[in-house]
Amino acid sequence: MQIDALSLFPAMFDSVMSASMMWKAQERGLLAFRAHDIRKYAADKHRQVDDTPYGGGGGMILKPDVLVRAIEAVRPSSATPVILLSPQGRLLTHQLATELAQLPQLVLVCGHYEGVDERVRQLAITDEISIGDYVLTSGELAALVLIDAVVRLLPGVLGAKGAADRDSHADGLLEGAHYTRPHTYRGLAVPAILTSGHHAEVARWRRRQALLRTWQRRPELLKSAHLSEADREWLAALTDRQPPNASP
Repeated sequence: MQIDALSLFPAMFDSVMSASMMWKAQERGLLAFRAHDIRKYAADKHRQVDDTPYGGGGGMILKPDVLVRAIEAVRPSSATPVILLSPQGRLLTHQLATELAQLPQLVLVCGHYEGVDERVRQLAITDEISIGDYVLTSGELAALVLIDAVVRLLPGVLGAKGAADRDSHADGLLEGAHYTRPHTYRGLAVPAILTSGHHAEVARWRRRQALLRTWQRRPELLKSAHLSEADREWLAALTDRQPPNASP
């Protein structure tokens, strides 16, 4: 997959993209990432990329001539999506990340200041994505969140086959509890089922833990989760016998 990010602060990508899974994805040839400085596409000697808004008001607006020129210079083809990271965009979800992971190329535009000239949206932006209902100083952090969410879904990035399929939200549920050594810590022991060696029972316990945690913390997710009839029956019984804040 090829991802190009347009930014006023391309150095912000350096540490994240050179560590952990993002570095491994590039090392394995699964990801080609490039950060581009928008200022390089300014035509004047002062490299001006923003200006005051028509009609008055606070903040500065990224200029359309500079930003459109930058997008057209780095966009590999007219079929490549150009995504503006914006609080006005559609919300980034696991499902959306999965859809983006099927694409060969993405161009990400990191907004800054008060925003971008509306003509940039009309001429060069194909999609807008938000990582949550809040505002950041600039779009670099949002772009990094999107990149991580998408790239980790590429086959071979996580190493273990199907690893991403077990993550929270992969099937609409949150992950349940996990344990490792030591067996007992400060009086708290690992549940006996996990040391029983009964793989089918362990799988059923983990499924129920995922259902329980989702019911406790994000019950609205259950409305669209992939639930079996056995899942629904267990949840119905659970609802009858304990409040949502009950312990596992």
